[in-house]
Amino acid sequence: MVSRVIPVEPFDLVIFGGTGDLARRKILPALYLRHRDGQIPDDGRIIGAARSEMDAAGYRETVAEAVRQFVVPAKCEPEQLARFLERIDYVAIDATGTRGWGDLAERMRPDLAQAFYFSVGPALFGDLAERLHQHKIAGPRARIVVEKPFGHDLASARALNATLACHFDEHQIYRIDHYLGKETVQNLMAVRFGNMLFEPLWKNQYIDHVQITVAETVGVEGRGAYYDRSGAMRDMVQNHLMQLLCLIAMEPPSKFEPDAVRDEKLKVIRALQPVEADEIVRGQYQAGDGTASYRDDAENPDSRTESFIALKVHVANWRWNGTPFYLRTGKRMRARMSEIVVRFKEPPHSIFEEDTGQSANELAIRLQPNEGMDLTVTIKEPGPGGMRLVNVPLDMTFAEALGEEATDVPDAYERLIMDVIRGNQTLFMRGDEVEAAWAWTDQVVAAWEARGEKPVPYEAGSTGPEEALILMHRDARRWRELNT
Repeated sequence: MVSRVIPVEPFDLVIFGGTGDLARRKILPALYLRHRDGQIPDDGRIIGAARSEMDAAGYRETVAEAVRQFVVPAKCEPEQLARFLERIDYVAIDATGTRGWGDLAERMRPDLAQAFYFSVGPALFGDLAERLHQHKIAGPRARIVVEKPFGHDLASARALNATLACHFDEHQIYRIDHYLGKETVQNLMAVRFGNMLFEPLWKNQYIDHVQITVAETVGVEGRGAYYDRSGAMRDMVQNHLMQLLCLIAMEPPSKFEPDAVRDEKLKVIRALQPVEADEIVRGQYQAGDGTASYRDDAENPDSRTESFIALKVHVANWRWNGTPFYLRTGKRMRARMSEIVVRFKEPPHSIFEEDTGQSANELAIRLQPNEGMDLTVTIKEPGPGGMRLVNVPLDMTFAEALGEEATDVPDAYERLIMDVIRGNQTLFMRGDEVEAAWAWTDQVVAAWEARGEKPVPYEAGSTGPEEALILMHRDARRWRELNT
């Protein structure tokens, strides 16, 4: 198969925080790779903006170092990098003051598409938005990109949305969640809505339960101060896992268009029931082989912040009534894995003897690592020993099924940044969607804060607290294994 790369229109992209970690690790390498594949036109321009005093030549060297460090060597081609650097410019700017804004205004081309990437802390979003308008930099086709966290709770999310709305319309605001840019996440919609095989079965009548797991092997070192104010619920469930839940549970939109898709996702969030106290498990990792404990990493010996959480969630609508969704995410887990498992019910009547075995149809969607899907089906075990049922996977690992094209899938940031330039908001969150997610999240957080419970300890390198296993076992279900 041949991948189609369609160039976007000419644009000016300003990266506020252009010397920061996110810009160096993700944004600039993503832009270089889109340039390398011919998707950025010759008159597309990228302007770094940060406090650091340097000229354009100095910033180009910073960009070159980032590309060499974070792009695989086979794609870091000297000629392509030199051409990419020609489109790079820089402005030393003060986000809360006056320095540099006049210089930035002189560089902008207001008749072109404009994108302003706020690769800074949320505390600066309002200052940046205000100054873009104060200095008449943002033209009629301007778009702003903001990273999570989109607030800390419902009140702060509403305040942030209100601040941005003072200067930009909702169609100009792109709230980025890189999970939605992953190839497999988008394939989830293709599998659901592009195959007659699945959609008739996608309901409580046929699905026993759904599992969503995002497990990480790393701890919170380097992010301890931020993470200790957030925890797994706010840092992961409210955004990443919530988005995956919405894509699994949503009704088919009328069209694959931004507001049609986001309207259906919003309905799912608003249908989420409050979580009962005995359906929440919070954990905190302890020291392991050569690793520190969460409290050591967070430098807070009295911390009650969870580094792991498991929830049993119910969607109160006709499609999903009675079908639970089990969510779990944690740090310092046995394996790094992001996966959605749709477990189908057993046949209503088995024609085989009890000792023959049981059917266990299961659709597993792997987001990372080894992106792909497998569908477990029941077959007869080969051999002359009579009828014996076994469950085997029909595996579709993208790298094997699609060859070289699958191993060269663009990073999520590559796709999402280009969608900003195109003006396509399908994979970005809308303001009311963010607020609805926080309204539900706040109820869950308030429930455990009212009880004053500490998170239970779990061993680093494990599958999480024993209580998370019990959450499933008491329903006669089991978590899918974390593959190492």
